[in-house]
Amino acid sequence: MQKLAALLSVAFLAISLLAGCVFPGVYKINVQQGNIVDDESLAQLEEGMPRNQVHAILGTPIMLNPVDDSREYYVYTYQKAGGEIKEQRVIVYYDADSYSHYEAQLLEDTPAY
Repeated sequence: MQKLAALLSVAFLAISLLAGCVFPGVYKINVQQGNIVDDESLAQLEEGMPRNQVHAILGTPIMLNPVDDSREYYVYTYQKAGGEIKEQRVIVYYDADSYSHYEAQLLEDTPAY
């Protein structure tokens, strides 16, 4: 009986010590990925602009379609400290390698770096 009590005491002590290894308030970093495209950058685009000039304004697109080069995708995701993931998407359309138009779903407020 004493061995059982000693074994239970050691097991209880081990479980108690290991429970301290999990901290509920562990620091989580903000995660940003992709291209930040804002209204000001999009306002600089003009119809007929060459592709390299669009890249100079918006940056290199995050996704290219290998089959259809008439559009490019600029995607930006932001997750604040393990919270909800926010995403914005901009699709830039080209006609014969010249800028045509864009479609955008922008975030209301772009987080600072």
